[in-house]
Amino acid sequence: MANKIRQWKIYWNEYVNETYLYGTEIDFHAKDDVEFKNLLMPPGTIIKKWYSRVNFQAGRVEPTLPIIDGEGHYHISVNVESDVKEGIFLRLLFLDKNGEEAGSLFVDKPEMEFTCPKKTNSYEAQLICAGAHSLHFHSFTISERME
Repeated sequence: MANKIRQWKIYWNEYVNETYLYGTEIDFHAKDDVEFKNLLMPPGTIIKKWYSRVNFQAGRVEPTLPIIDGEGHYHISVNVESDVKEGIFLRLLFLDKNGEEAGSLFVDKPEMEFTCPKKTNSYEAQLICAGAHSLHFHSFTISERME
């Protein structure tokens, strides 16, 4: 029996909550093409966040990340271009049932394999500036191999 793969593609929707807007120019050209420019953004700034769990009553938004856990083996691929080589990276922040940090992963390559900490209850993805001033974000994909 062949292994099955579940795959989720995550986009940057036009809802700008959880987006760094101070001094920012942002254009949504298409679902998979968001242009972001900010000449004054300091390195380490979180540009955009996505969540696997949200408080709908508080934010009126739905989760944008798939549910993953500490039992699975995952692959992530990031499709983003920036004006500075290695000027953008993605951080996965894993949270336990109390919302405390259970671990994190810095995705600083186009593709990586990963597993979550065992006590992961939810997680968020953070697009972080590492010196870039402009970028084109297309998507990132999380895949799980099912055995």
